Amino acid sequence: MPSGITILIIIAIFIILSALRVLREYERGVVFRLGRIVGAKGPGLIILIPLIDKMTKVSLRTVVLDVPPQDVITKDNVSIQVNAVVYFRVIDPVKAVLEVENYLYATSQLAQTTLRSVLGEVELDDLLASREQINHKLQEIIDRETDPWGIKVSMVEIKHIDLPEEMKRAMAAQAEAERERRAKIISAEGEYQAAQKLAQAAEIMSKFPATIQLRYLQTLTMIAAENNSTTIFPIPLEFIKAFSAPAEKKE
Repeated sequence: MPSGITILIIIAIFIILSALRVLREYERGVVFRLGRIVGAKGPGLIILIPLIDKMTKVSLRTVVLDVPPQDVITKDNVSIQVNAVVYFRVIDPVKAVLEVENYLYATSQLAQTTLRSVLGEVELDDLLASREQINHKLQEIIDRETDPWGIKVSMVEIKHIDLPEEMKRAMAAQAEAERERRAKIISAEGEYQAAQKLAQAAEIMSKFPATIQLRYLQTLTMIAAENNSTTIFPIPLEFIKAFSAPAEKKE
């Protein structure tokens, strides 16, 4: 008889322990009672009816989903491979369990198909230059489609774009040609500005002849700073005029 009581006590303890569940702060338990939804419970200690209640755990933490590389043909018929990353979290555990069989797998497949369809509508130059806008568009589409599943997509980021080798060479040649064009434009603008300044300087010197002599002296200072150089001192024109003026008066 004592052995029977012991067995009953052990069974009772086992039933009680099986009825108790402890959920972490970021977890929720979706409870089904005889197949019908009861609701989401947790966090903390919850009590289930043994053999009647069934619970499915759902994490509310943000999930980082890596989208594998996808073969995409852009609007301008360039074949590329693109991979991305999706950040999402469950905001309604009941919908995440009832509305879709496996919300992780479903979100992954939706992200892959959306990535291919959206990038197929843009040209390669727009994809490379407007990545932030494309990320925002992807986030809006995936978030709208997963909303009935109780999932909130917070961010979608394109990680890497793998271009064909011939396209890389063509883009490198285009970038080099663009740099040469900019260098020529900058050089031409510099020559134009220098010509403007020289024209202004010539106009000022024509009005004030003494500035020419100042330039002579400045040139001499620059030449004298160099070693092993022969300095030729130009005779100012005013000196020649000063000596030639009396001769002209005698005549």
